[in-house]
Amino acid sequence: MSAMAVPVRRRKGAGLGLVAWLAGILFFLPIAWMALTSFHSESDAATNPPSFTASLTLDGYREFFGTGGGASPWPALINSTVASLASTLFVLLLALPAAYALSIRPVRKWTDVLFFFLSTKMLPAVAGLLPIYLFAKNAGMLDNIWLLVILYTSMNLPIAVWMMQSFLAEVPVAVIEAARVDGARLPTILARVVAPIALPGIAATALICFIFSWNELLFARVLTGVVAETAPVFLTGFITSQGLFLAKVCAASLVISLPVLAAGFAAQDKLVQGLSLGAVK
Repeated sequence: MSAMAVPVRRRKGAGLGLVAWLAGILFFLPIAWMALTSFHSESDAATNPPSFTASLTLDGYREFFGTGGGASPWPALINSTVASLASTLFVLLLALPAAYALSIRPVRKWTDVLFFFLSTKMLPAVAGLLPIYLFAKNAGMLDNIWLLVILYTSMNLPIAVWMMQSFLAEVPVAVIEAARVDGARLPTILARVVAPIALPGIAATALICFIFSWNELLFARVLTGVVAETAPVFLTGFITSQGLFLAKVCAASLVISLPVLAAGFAAQDKLVQGLSLGAVK
C-alpha cells in the first residue's frame, strides 16, 4: 500500500464516521425533544417554538401514573409485557426447528417455502382485521390477552423463520454430524449445539419480535377493551375531545418506550452481530 493511500483512506473513514454521528444525532433528536417536553408543564409544552429554558416538573409523570386521579397504567403495561414476552418465546420455539429444516436439513424447494413465509407479511393487517374479529367474537376471546399472544406469534413467526434460516445456515454441519454420531437426538442438537452457536442470531430475532409485539396497536385497539388493554392502546386514551395534553403524552410515550429502548441497549452487541451474521464470507 502506497504512502498516499493511507491518508486518503483515513480521510474517507473519518468522513463516514462523521456521517454516522450526524445520522445518529438526527435520529436521537426526536427522543431528546420528547424527553425534555415530558418534564415541562402543559402551558410550557404548548408554546411554539418550544421553550428550552422553561422550569422542569414531574407533573406529566404523576398524571401518567394516576396519582392525579386518572387511570393506572400498570395493567396495560403488564398486559403488553405478557403478550410480548409470551409471543416471542413461542415464536422462538416454533421458528428454531423450522429454520433448522430449511437450512441445515433443507427440504425440497426451500426457497419457495421461505418466499411463502415472507409473502404472508405482504397482506395489509387491516385486510385480516374483520375475519379475526368475527372469529374472536364467536370464540368468546375478545378482550383476552391470550388472543393477542396467538396473533403476535402468528404475525412474527414468518419473519423469525426467515431471519433464523440465514443464521442457522452458518452453523458448521460437521459439528452437528459429530453430535449425531455421539447419539444426540434432534431436541438435544437444537438445544445444546445449534442454539449456542446461533445465539447472536436468536437474540436478534427475539429482540425484533419483542419490539413488533410491544408496538402493535391495530389489533390490540380493536380486539381488546379493559381487561386486555395494552400499553399502546392505553396511550391513545390521552388524546381526548378536550385536546392533546402534550407534556402528559410525552411522559407516557417515554415510559412506554423504555422497555424497548432498554432491551435494544442491553442486546445491542448481539443485535449487530446477529444482523451481520453471514454478511461477510
